Amino acid sequence: MQLFTQWRNSAGERVRIALHLKRIDYEYIAVGRLPAGEYARLNPQGLMPALRIGGQVIAQSTAILEFLEETWPVPALLPGDPIMRARARGFAQLITSDLHPLNNNRVRRFLAGRMGASAAMVQEWYRHWLATAFAALEASLATMPDDTPFCFGDEPGVGRPASGAADRQRPPLRLRPDALSPAVRGRCALQPARGVPAGTSRGAAGLPGLMKPRC
Repeated sequence: MQLFTQWRNSAGERVRIALHLKRIDYEYIAVGRLPAGEYARLNPQGLMPALRIGGQVIAQSTAILEFLEETWPVPALLPGDPIMRARARGFAQLITSDLHPLNNNRVRRFLAGRMGASAAMVQEWYRHWLATAFAALEASLATMPDDTPFCFGDEPGVGRPASGAADRQRPPLRLRPDALSPAVRGRCALQPARGVPAGTSRGAAGLPGLMKPRC
């Protein structure tokens, strides 16, 4: 099994976290080190990540996560309760389907290039949608029960730490003082690495479970 991505790619990070949670051995392939045109040949979509198993290539992080969940069901990324499973998917999709497509690199490059937006305008676009998504994520976290250590059950799962994206902002996103996501990332960072495979890159050992602080 080979994962094609790069260490700064957040969609690839989702897959790496899932691979570690499920203790699946894989080979990390840095897309930037491939010969020119090779990745486009493997994955005509041209986006990261892609997972190759034998001669088959799966594109898109959510499709890869579904494949891993179906073929390696234990440990599960989704809770057993159908409603909680749907809520966990909805939480993750706010990031993968709403936030990420608006703010990824190719969108920002298009705004700056074809649309003629200044650096300040691109940054305003970026931070507006980031803040909008984080407000919704925080509101969702606040509605989750407090009787389990993770937001969607007793084990980490498909929900990717919202605070991880905030940590990468330059300048950092200013969250309200009572925001849950900084504590979420801090609590997840305390979890031990789970069978980290050999072919990995920086940041891969973090856990995607969203944990509510017990203050």
